Amino acid sequence: MADSPDLAPDLARWRREGLINAVVYRSGEKIGDIYPEDAGQWSQCEGHVVWIGLYQPTAALLDLIGQQFSLHPLMIEDALSTHELPKIEEYDQSLFLAARTAQMGDRRIEFGETYLLVGPGYVVTIRHGASTSYAAVRARAEARPANMAEGEDYIVYIILDFIVDNYFPVLDRLSAEVDQIEDDILSTSISVEEISHLYVLRRDLLRLRNAVAPLEDVCRWLERNNIMVIDKKMRPHFRDLRDHLRRVSEQIDTLRETLAFAFEARHLTAQMQQTDISRRLAAWAGILAVPTAIAGVYGMNFEHMPELKWEYGYFAIITLISVICIWLYMRFRRAGWL
Repeated sequence: MADSPDLAPDLARWRREGLINAVVYRSGEKIGDIYPEDAGQWSQCEGHVVWIGLYQPTAALLDLIGQQFSLHPLMIEDALSTHELPKIEEYDQSLFLAARTAQMGDRRIEFGETYLLVGPGYVVTIRHGASTSYAAVRARAEARPANMAEGEDYIVYIILDFIVDNYFPVLDRLSAEVDQIEDDILSTSISVEEISHLYVLRRDLLRLRNAVAPLEDVCRWLERNNIMVIDKKMRPHFRDLRDHLRRVSEQIDTLRETLAFAFEARHLTAQMQQTDISRRLAAWAGILAVPTAIAGVYGMNFEHMPELKWEYGYFAIITLISVICIWLYMRFRRAGWL
């Protein structure tokens, strides 16, 4: 086979099918772009690795990739689906890895999926949904041919490392938002929309937690199992990834607990406010009951009533009402009800 692929100028059809790029490397050095239908031949050349990037590919393109690398039909079926939980499955000499990606949208976490089809001499990355392009990862890898010479296991590592690193900016944004919520929740009233947003945040954090925890198991599996496509020298890198994922999990748990405490504090504050308002209303009702009762008695149309024709009766009743109301006010004020 020639040292450089003979790449025809038009890849428009494959771009429409979901192809981002298809590149072959030899000893870590980029040889050039290739057609998907030539990928199988290049992957069989000693010292060569084919890295194909796809974004929401069609079934036709995935079937072609499956034929080129002799992939198990279940791998193609999983690669076409979405909302897969992070997992790793081994088929003969091939691996299927699923990971969840996350990035911040408009005050919400947007999730996507990345699937890796890995075997001797090839890596296929498939993105679905919200996911950052891996162009920067490829460029960084191509700038280090010595690392790329490690082969397909190094590509698997840098992709997973990129996915994990993208969790941290999401958590930083959420952490700043949660801190602001924590500062405001006791000092200001909270609207229904803000309560709904708190609920959405907790739900998104739970979804992120469910994406991170299984990925730890995937890295543990890559670290400890004897897999043909994963060299022993790369296993410590996957252990380092597990450490990063553990940090992500701990930060997620901290944020969820903080939101739970914020909910609880807000609930207790609302109860205290309601109790305080109830006490104030009860105190004023008790004070107003005095003139209401006395005025009600003297408002009756009886001919014979005590002091009804007394010259100072009006002033005496007003004085009595005032004294009782002032005394009740002082007692309620001393008890903290007013």
